[in-house]
Amino acid sequence: MTIEEIKELLRIFNESGVAELELQRGENRLRVRRSGTNQEIVVPVAAAPVIATAPVAAPVAAAPAAPANVVTKAPEPDSGHVLVKSPIVGTFYESPAPGSASFVKVGDSVEPGQVLCIIESMKLMNEIESEVSGIVAAKLVENGRAVEYGEALFAIRPR
Repeated sequence: MTIEEIKELLRIFNESGVAELELQRGENRLRVRRSGTNQEIVVPVAAAPVIATAPVAAPVAAAPAAPANVVTKAPEPDSGHVLVKSPIVGTFYESPAPGSASFVKVGDSVEPGQVLCIIESMKLMNEIESEVSGIVAAKLVENGRAVEYGEALFAIRPR
């Protein structure tokens, strides 16, 4: 991805009403997210360095620290945990509405069929349910983050 291509994408992004744009071409990945009046730009590009003169309205913000109940890596495969994976591409939400309590927290007991989170995809809210009974050992995704198909969302220690 060239600097000119990135500048053009940023120009189009700024002119549109799109809230988030993510593009991956080979090992190059560009993610731009609009948050209120602030904009966050994450551009890890392996092939070419990105110069800081890219036209943006706000400075690049450092990634916020993950909340205490978010684990950044999945448990070891031999740990006996069951991973709940996203069945679709979309946006992860831990609660039914902004400001309301999470469906589950780390340490909560869950039963089969209990709603763990919502994945929004194409303006549809898809409830993700537990398939096992057990204890939520880890929440692996930050609220409001885009998730991919097959990405681990929770680790559950079965009973």
